[in-house]
Amino acid sequence: MEKIIKFMTNRLVIATLLVFIQLVVMVVGIFLLTDKYAYIHWTLTIISVIVVFFITNKKENPSYKLAWIIPILIFPIFGGLFYLIFGSHRVGKHIKTQNLRVSKETAGLLKQDPDVVKELKATDPGIYNQIHYLGTAHRGSGPDDHTPASIFPVYKNTETEYLSPGEKFFERLLEELDKAQQFIFMEYFIIENGYMWDNILEILQRKVREGVEVRIIYDDIGCAMKLPPKYNHTLIRKFGINCRVFNPFRAHVFSVPILNNRDHRKLTVIDGNVGFTGGINLSDEYMNVTQPFGQWKDSGVMLRGEAVWTMTVMFLQMWNLCGEYESLPYSRYAPYIYSTRPFKTDGYVMPYGDSPLDSEIQAEMVYLNMINKAKRYIYISTPYLIIDNELTTSLTLAAKNGVDVRIVTPHQYDKWYVHICTQANFLELIRAGVKIYEYEAGFIHSKTFLCDDEFATVGTINMDYRSLYLHFECGCFMYRSSAVNQLKADYMDMLRDCVPVTEEQCSNVNIFIKLLRGFLKVFVPLL
Repeated sequence: MEKIIKFMTNRLVIATLLVFIQLVVMVVGIFLLTDKYAYIHWTLTIISVIVVFFITNKKENPSYKLAWIIPILIFPIFGGLFYLIFGSHRVGKHIKTQNLRVSKETAGLLKQDPDVVKELKATDPGIYNQIHYLGTAHRGSGPDDHTPASIFPVYKNTETEYLSPGEKFFERLLEELDKAQQFIFMEYFIIENGYMWDNILEILQRKVREGVEVRIIYDDIGCAMKLPPKYNHTLIRKFGINCRVFNPFRAHVFSVPILNNRDHRKLTVIDGNVGFTGGINLSDEYMNVTQPFGQWKDSGVMLRGEAVWTMTVMFLQMWNLCGEYESLPYSRYAPYIYSTRPFKTDGYVMPYGDSPLDSEIQAEMVYLNMINKAKRYIYISTPYLIIDNELTTSLTLAAKNGVDVRIVTPHQYDKWYVHICTQANFLELIRAGVKIYEYEAGFIHSKTFLCDDEFATVGTINMDYRSLYLHFECGCFMYRSSAVNQLKADYMDMLRDCVPVTEEQCSNVNIFIKLLRGFLKVFVPLL
């Protein structure tokens, strides 16, 4: 009973209920009006027809278009109106305004060393193409074309360490936080009170007393069921930790589309020299203190060196998207200022991010480039395999070309409907020669791509519509780095806890599951 009361009194549950009530009132009101005034009925129907033409001609993922066009045609009175309210990928006015200012102010901070690029081009022209893509500003043809996609440099003087599972990541994170002397920046989708966060918070409080600058960003939706209301004020007033909240949740229907764009990134930057990223949030289940879904398998990467500068700039850019604009002393956070020893070269390292504020889908393009460049193998781990036609085509073509394509997904799921949509993609991939595995020990949350013992990416980017199109995400692309070999060893070890999925298993499901898969697969971009 205590858990039920706690759940029902949670601010996200209450706010969702209020939004639902507003929707019911809106629907009932439209019914009453259209029943009484025929011209309103026809006006709304005409709006729906116009909206369908608008969606059809819009530059957007075809799956997302289809997910809206079907309900609009089935319910022409409500469909067009609901799309106008909920369907657009609009971000908050404050975020959009701040982003223009941030983009101008930070435009010259990330600069590419031309000698590194020249050397990489001579070493491997194929990898150079990937680097060139992420290192060049792109302008699409979307609504925010005045804001180019970010430019991300590739670095040499950076060490890498692959960290898996979460327990290992947590241990290294605590070690490095304890060494901080100047500043600590942390940006996470989920922070939850518990053993993991209590240990981190203890160090952060001590560091604040020592004069270390500490800044934290967390996503309001990600933490709504995890943290008390206005927890940022607690951190500021009680502990002296500067904290901002990304996209605070508001209980009215017109705020719903704005909340589609979430800060799904996981970043820690320490003294500008050490950086962490990956799939691991600051919650006990990520390090198996609690196990709601069995053994939690996750991963991250630690960087030490010049490449951390990109992570620093990404954090500071986000900082000014989350509140009042602050004039920041960017140069004070540069990696070389607080370095106590020369940085070592460990291959080529390129942290990168993706943002819904531009029309460039960088996260998906990184994955597509890696699939298309692989010659021998592609090893993938992802909690969700809800992919569009482009990724499906690339994966199946690679397998048909003789590339060893392996994908590990969870056996134990965290969201039943997402798991069904994941399984709905198995059959086509398996028939093309892709090897699908399910992690039997529990839930796999790692988001990794590994190719040919040479290049890999580790980050926050799921293979689903939300990560690839709607969220703020980040990752780290590495070429011939130590972390690449470490990831390979961990992946092969993980396969021992996996079972292969067969074509027969995918085919022999009852008609109800097949229908449910088909239904959810159409509408999953809206979930």
